[in-house]
Amino acid sequence: MENEIRNEVVNEIKEKAAEVKQKVQQAGEELSAAAYSELLQIRRDKLTALQEAGRDPFCRTKYPVDAYAAEVRENFTEVAEGEQGRIVSLAGRLMSKRIMGKASFAELRDNSGDIQIYIRRDVIGDDEYALYKKYDIGDIVGIKGEVFRTHMGEISVKVSEIELLSKSLLPLPEKFHGLTDTEARYRQRYVDLIVNPEVKEVFVKRSKIMKEIREYLDDKGFLEVDTPILTPFEIGASARPFTTHHNTLDMDMTLRIETELYLKRLIVGGFDRVYEVGRIFRNEGMDPKHNPEFTSIELYQAFTDYYGMMDLVEELYKRLATNVCGSLTIPYQGNQIDLSHWERLTMVEAVKKYSGVDYYDWKNDEDAIAAAKEHHVELPEVPTRGAILAEFFDAFVEDKLIQPTFIYDYPVEISPLAKRKPEEPAFTERFEYFINATEFGNAFSELNDPIDQKARFERQVRERKELDPSCKAQVDYDYVTALEYGLAPTGGLGFGVDRLVMLLTDSASIRDVLLFPTMKPIGQ
Repeated sequence: MENEIRNEVVNEIKEKAAEVKQKVQQAGEELSAAAYSELLQIRRDKLTALQEAGRDPFCRTKYPVDAYAAEVRENFTEVAEGEQGRIVSLAGRLMSKRIMGKASFAELRDNSGDIQIYIRRDVIGDDEYALYKKYDIGDIVGIKGEVFRTHMGEISVKVSEIELLSKSLLPLPEKFHGLTDTEARYRQRYVDLIVNPEVKEVFVKRSKIMKEIREYLDDKGFLEVDTPILTPFEIGASARPFTTHHNTLDMDMTLRIETELYLKRLIVGGFDRVYEVGRIFRNEGMDPKHNPEFTSIELYQAFTDYYGMMDLVEELYKRLATNVCGSLTIPYQGNQIDLSHWERLTMVEAVKKYSGVDYYDWKNDEDAIAAAKEHHVELPEVPTRGAILAEFFDAFVEDKLIQPTFIYDYPVEISPLAKRKPEEPAFTERFEYFINATEFGNAFSELNDPIDQKARFERQVRERKELDPSCKAQVDYDYVTALEYGLAPTGGLGFGVDRLVMLLTDSASIRDVLLFPTMKPIGQ
């Protein structure tokens, strides 16, 4: 009985303590909200006062910038005592202020980085200094002044003129909660970029990667082209498209899930080497490696095959690693990736190496099904030998491929656009390449037999509709017609830009390398 009474008392104390804690939290949140609201009002009151005084910052249309923070720091040269240093004009965002009576220091951030500025009342005047003291962190200002080095050794600008160019009505977070709240970072990327300079560097590097890729392909004789984003119907590929409606034509259309078929039409038309940096849209799942819209590069080269594409991939990735990262060995999520060496394995060899199962021991589909059940491998929707081999690869191989690896010779069942191997028509001249257990690209010796292509398209659409009777997929007969005019032997390659940027910037999620990733609206 005594224990029961003691337990009841303890439980009652715990409940009351929880109540008190909740009330304190609620009071703190209400106080915080009230303080934040007051802060916003103060900023707006400051703006109103400026406007009434004829100093509306939003009326300013330009500022004569002639230098940037990084360039000033890098090119600073000492001046003799009594001589005037270089006079510069900069503009940027105030990131900090330290007011010390008649003088103050502040941190100015522009497109190139940060620089310290030094403001004295006796230099800029009493009225301007009084106005400056009311500036807020986040305000955008223009300054003119002399470059010098402080007693502490920091290169700074002694301000002779300062002007408010834009008023920040919302306060910057002192320590942006997005550092832990990734959702907030992605939703308000503009704030993330302001307060986290390292985030901006990822996107600067992304731009450099794109420049290097274009230069490499242009130097190889490839021509960059654009093909339609809106397509007239859904093709039979497994990726689900987004649909829309064209009002003038009164027809449903889809957003493209690839650029392949249009680009190969151009090879038919006489272009030997073409590529497209294309935005792709797939109405599918989202995870750290997938976003509904993403950027791919597809390229096609006449008179070569998938081995030519392997060589191109190796050469391109080595160039990117060297020019962008400064080394052929790069860190990625705890692993050191050596881009100087690429292993090459057929899918059959890889499955045998990592699972011990030999495709050639299967005499028919039934043998393959039995092997899948024995090894607890999920059966595909259409359980053929080739499709089951691909499932074995997914189950036993992919997560072992940390270092760069080409996996080639894919089953024909999962490669509707690749040319069959003449000596083994159950397989195709196709490869994918993997790094850090992730697929980075896909390439073929392109199928140029229009009769075979038509049959594969029709089978693909038929199988889609058997699995989903509401499916609206159609065969692209116009592409088959293009092939009937003659497609030269062609090597084709497609790879995702976003995953490549993830690799070269050591980013864990695709959202880290997309400026504005797809997000569900708040409240939905």
